[in-house]
Formats: sequence, structure tokens, C-alpha cells
Amino acid sequence: MKRPPRGPRPMPRVDYQTLAELRYHIRRFLRVREDAARLAGVEPQQYQLLLQVKGLVGRGPATIGALAERLQIRHHATVQLVDRLVDNRMARRRRAESDRRGVVVELTPRGEAVLRRLALYSLTELRTEGPALAAALTRLMAQPNGLRRPHRPRQMNPSAR
Repeated sequence: MKRPPRGPRPMPRVDYQTLAELRYHIRRFLRVREDAARLAGVEPQQYQLLLQVKGLVGRGPATIGALAERLQIRHHATVQLVDRLVDNRMARRRRAESDRRGVVVELTPRGEAVLRRLALYSLTELRTEGPALAAALTRLMAQPNGLRRPHRPRQMNPSAR
């Protein structure tokens, strides 16, 4: 038995307004945190690294490789961020216990204090700004767009980053 020929698939509907609204709220959320980090005396990526080091506690060692993955940056860029944090006495390196060639990054009391101040500010700000971000995301997730499975953009070649 032959199947009837399929016509062209309808183009999925894209809610550009809600997608733009979501991106706006994400960017605004990030910009406010970037400004707060600079006021605290660290660059935004340094704050992100401090947060990832603390966030990996109990989940695995904060190695350069793990931090590079969590920050989605290259290994050498992570090393440079750690260098700057070590120079500012916010982080320290130690040899990994399982592999003495490996390096684990730890926060110093100074780094912990800066991170805590920024994290508390972020949580306060998130309670204020978070509902608009969550509402935009909820609207997008609830929309049937005619696709059988979520569309994922093609991944870039990792060396093209």
C-alpha cells in the first residue's frame, strides 16, 4: 500500500516577540551582574569562575578543564582567569591528589567573601527581575510550534570558537 504523497511541511511559527523578550531579560540579568562584579573589583568572567569553583564543591574537583567547560571558554583563557584571581589573592592552586600533574583551583577567604557578596546581590536581583525572565521562557516553552522534536541549531566546530 502506497502512502499518499506529502505536501510541503508547514513552516513552524516563530514567536519573535517573546524570543526577543527572553533574550532581553537574559541580557539585562547578565549586565546587572557584570556591573556588580566590576564594582566589587573583579571582571565578570572572574566572578563566573569564582562561582563555578564554589559550585563544583562536592561535585568534583575544580580543575582547569572542568572550569573551562563550565565557563565555555578555552583552556588557556581559563588559566589566564585563574592567574588573575591568584594575583588578587581570591584563588589558589594546588596539585590534584589523584593526579599530581593536575591542578585544582580553590577559593581563598577573600575570594569567598567577594563571591558571597555578589551571589547575595544576584539572588536579591533575581527575585525582582526573575519573574519576567521566567514568564518569557514559560510562554516560549508552552507554544506548540508544529515541530515533532525541538529544533537545535547546528553546533559550531569547537575550534571555531
